[in-house]
Amino acid sequence: MSLSLDTPSSQSLKTEARNLREHHARSGQPMTHSAALEAVARSHGYRDWNTARAVLPERTAVPFQVGMRVRGFYLEQPFSGVLIGAQLVSGWRHLKVTVLFDQPVNVTPKLMFAALRQRVTATVDERGVSPALRGNGQPQMRLMAE
Repeated sequence: MSLSLDTPSSQSLKTEARNLREHHARSGQPMTHSAALEAVARSHGYRDWNTARAVLPERTAVPFQVGMRVRGFYLEQPFSGVLIGAQLVSGWRHLKVTVLFDQPVNVTPKLMFAALRQRVTATVDERGVSPALRGNGQPQMRLMAE
C-alpha cells in the first residue's frame, strides 16, 4: 500500500471518532466510543472498525517532517534550509510548511531594492509544489528533501 497525505490512518479515524462523540455529547445525544468508531469506519467505506483497523496503517507517512534539511525555490529564488514547521491542512491534501533559510532570499530581485526573507511559510502538496502560482504561472514554492 502506498501512502500519501490523503491516506487515512487508524489514528486519524480515532480522532474523527473522538470528535464525533464530542459533537453528539454537545447536542445532548451521547454516543459510545465503539459506536463512534464503527460510524467513522463506515463513513470511510469499511464494513466495520475491525476491518478498517486491519487495513489501515497506524499513522500516515508524510513526505516532509520538522527538522529535515530541505532545498528548492521560493518565488523562483534558490534556497536551502531547515523545515521548522509542518502542519496538515486542506483535508490532508496539503502541508503548511515553515522553512528557515540558511541564507536570506531576495523576494524582489528585479526591483531597485532588496526585500530579504530568512523564514517563510507556504502551502505545498505531497510533491512539495505550492498550489499557489505566481503571475508567470510558476509555483510560489518548490520544496525537496536534501
